[in-house]
Amino acid sequence: MPIAVDIDVVPAQRKMSVGELAERVGITPANLAVVKNGRAKAVRFATLAALCEVLECRPGDLLRREAEHTVDG
Repeated sequence: MPIAVDIDVVPAQRKMSVGELAERVGITPANLAVVKNGRAKAVRFATLAALCEVLECRPGDLLRREAEHTVDG
């Protein structure tokens, strides 16, 4: 089940830069980019909670499930 990360949307609505978000959450901009680009294998609940606190949102505003694509043989 692929999970899509929409971390670009909420900060843009809040007029917050990626650098400012990373600083306020307490992670490096590089680590935030890994999460934002969907390359992270895992995200700590503490990090997700910090993102939600800083952005004043819910986890579902940042993460969503995408439909899986199947290939018929």
